[in-house]
Amino acid sequence: MNPDLLLALIGFAFVSSITPGPNNMMLLASGVNFGMRSTMPHMMGVCLGFTLMLVIVGLGLGAAMLAVPLLHTALKIGSGGYLLWLAWSLACSGSLGGSQAGARPMRFIEAALFQWINPKAWVMAVTAMAVYTLPEAMVTSVLLVSGLFGAINLPCIAVWVGFGVGLRGFLEDPFRLRVFNIIMAVLLLLSTMPLLLDVI
Repeated sequence: MNPDLLLALIGFAFVSSITPGPNNMMLLASGVNFGMRSTMPHMMGVCLGFTLMLVIVGLGLGAAMLAVPLLHTALKIGSGGYLLWLAWSLACSGSLGGSQAGARPMRFIEAALFQWINPKAWVMAVTAMAVYTLPEAMVTSVLLVSGLFGAINLPCIAVWVGFGVGLRGFLEDPFRLRVFNIIMAVLLLLSTMPLLLDVI
């Protein structure tokens, strides 16, 4: 991969990983509600799950999904429904540390599987593979793009968790926490609005 393409990939990976989206909204909320240590499996699930998704999409699944309109529509409807449920659960959360009945951080496998219904993850994966892989060295470039993206993604999403952890003291007040969780739920919905509008 030539230096210009490599720099462009690094820039794309950084910007797409650090900007708001469903993963970052949920990691911020988890950092506030459960702290850094309890959110680590969620964070690692996002990073490793997305990296694996990049490899699989790069090796052909992304093209297959986009070539079959019915599968693509089903994915969007399922994604929208699940994201609505996540936003509702977040809006109803009202206590730090998961003391509310049933409240817990997302597990590693849940976060990894979530990437497959995360509309921003799909856009990032398909774009990265379409723009930054080399047809003459497809497997090598898919692995390079995926590995580099994963290495950049992890510190970017950790920033969101850290920001959430930093807010814990301020949000110990139940009213402030409830307002924060409702705002995060609304932002989660807004981050998926293009998907939801496209389904309608």
